[in-house]
Amino acid sequence: MITRTVRHMCLGTRSHNRWLQLRFHSTSPAIFEDVGKAGFIIKSSSTNVFENLALEDWIHDNVDLQKRSILYLWRNSSAVVIGRHQNPWQECNLRLMRQMGMPLARRRSGGGTVFHDLGNINMTFFTSKKKYDRHRNLSVVTSALKNLRPGLDVQSTERFDILLNGQYKISGTAAKLGRTSAYHHCTLLCSADRSVLSPVLKSSFQGIKSNATPSVPSPVKNLFDEDPTLDSETIMTALACQYNREFGFDSPVHEVDPGDEDCWPGIQKMAEELRTWEWVYGRTPKFSVCTDFHVHVGSSNAKVTFNLDIKHGIIENCSMDMPTEWLPKNVSDEFSSFLKGCKYCPNEMAALVAAFLRATHLGTESSSRMYCLCENVIANM
Repeated sequence: MITRTVRHMCLGTRSHNRWLQLRFHSTSPAIFEDVGKAGFIIKSSSTNVFENLALEDWIHDNVDLQKRSILYLWRNSSAVVIGRHQNPWQECNLRLMRQMGMPLARRRSGGGTVFHDLGNINMTFFTSKKKYDRHRNLSVVTSALKNLRPGLDVQSTERFDILLNGQYKISGTAAKLGRTSAYHHCTLLCSADRSVLSPVLKSSFQGIKSNATPSVPSPVKNLFDEDPTLDSETIMTALACQYNREFGFDSPVHEVDPGDEDCWPGIQKMAEELRTWEWVYGRTPKFSVCTDFHVHVGSSNAKVTFNLDIKHGIIENCSMDMPTEWLPKNVSDEFSSFLKGCKYCPNEMAALVAAFLRATHLGTESSSRMYCLCENVIANM
């Protein structure tokens, strides 16, 4: 086992401060088999959102949490993460994310949509279901921050958020409760890129009707904006110290690689499942789309109303309403039928449009109009 030791400041109680040696180990799940230890702290060496989410699933599914608790610290490269029961078309700007090459992930817990980058700290508290306590977990976070900087005004709320100065959200919460085990995870805005956060979390989509869980918009602020001396590594060290103190543990911080199949058998398959279109988009609750737009081809233009019913990300029903002199009704009806069973995604739609135009042998003018119509539909996906 390769070990590297880094000296960190561990903030003490009101009466004194003390120093703690937090040892960082390259390790395996064998650390969880130490029957004499009730608490463990692990930190991911990966910044891949799918690998880090898969490790949450792996621990929840494979580690006995009845007599042990785990704090898992992790950060991701730029990504948007939606809750299990959310609609991505409602929650984020998918078109902008595609342009930026930013991945979208769906986690297995509920809750709202969050933006991740290296300036956002994620922490997951694993316990038995009986010991599940979000208020106590959040007190670890607020106490760690206050110990670091006594002047910080940070408080948890009844919604299990953490507010800075009573108004700015710096942390949101989600959870998963199994039959005997549970985890509670939350974010912490340290120095996230707000110039990216705001636009990617603002959907440009109009006309969606859905029962999916909506996010609740809140004003946000980075801890760095309040105190530029704060950084992610300092805060994670403080969180580890406070976790040990709050629960009476003495765990070092074990650095783990969630992509290591030898350490976490089956984890690569779990990560691949989280990447699939069927999970990210196909698990969206049933929704409908009714959108109007104007199409222009040469000197001709028309107002088009497009109606879709979508289940598991697949178009179940489709209808279009437009002037028949702009596009014959039999053509629009045929195209509507052609779309049934199609994934509601730009790549598949573009391929189907090309196939439809090849199969129908429309004239040049009608083909141009159909192509323009479909470009408007794809732009909303």
